[in-house]
Amino acid sequence: MGLLKENQSPSIDQIARAADVSRRTVYLHFPSLDQLLLDATVGALSQADIDTALDRTMAGADAAGRVDALARELLKQSDGTIQLGRQLIRLSLANDDATEHRPRRGYRRTEWIERALEPARDELTAQQFERLVSALSLVLGWEAMIVLRDIRGLSPAQESATIRWVARTLVTGMLAEAGGDPRR
Repeated sequence: MGLLKENQSPSIDQIARAADVSRRTVYLHFPSLDQLLLDATVGALSQADIDTALDRTMAGADAAGRVDALARELLKQSDGTIQLGRQLIRLSLANDDATEHRPRRGYRRTEWIERALEPARDELTAQQFERLVSALSLVLGWEAMIVLRDIRGLSPAQESATIRWVARTLVTGMLAEAGGDPRR
């Protein structure tokens, strides 16, 4: 992201040097330069805004409120990032024939979801927490937005209402299953 912010179009060698890793290590995480550059671009576009949105809701906010803040920020950014997301998904699918060591996408999303759910962590078993993170990963991302736009034909307002409703329902449902307070 630093090289991109300097208006460079870096090569794999430059990226490896900047990260102080080998070319092989770069390719273990990103099968192509295009995928790496798209991922870094998306990261540069979204990281600060989403971190700020989560920081604003940290004090006193319950898990459902924090997940809602994350959903709102992702939706707010979607017009600027969804085309990049479509390309990243396409590149990931194009590399689907890779070995079992294929890189995982979505590490930022997972970190954000786990951070948003932190107030509920003590009320859930490790298995419940992981299941909730997985369920929210289905809802909070480009894949869900693409389905709601392309398949369902929803307006931006309908898309937002649907994603936020599903995310809130998953959080409160898991807390109820765990016997916890859904407001936490």
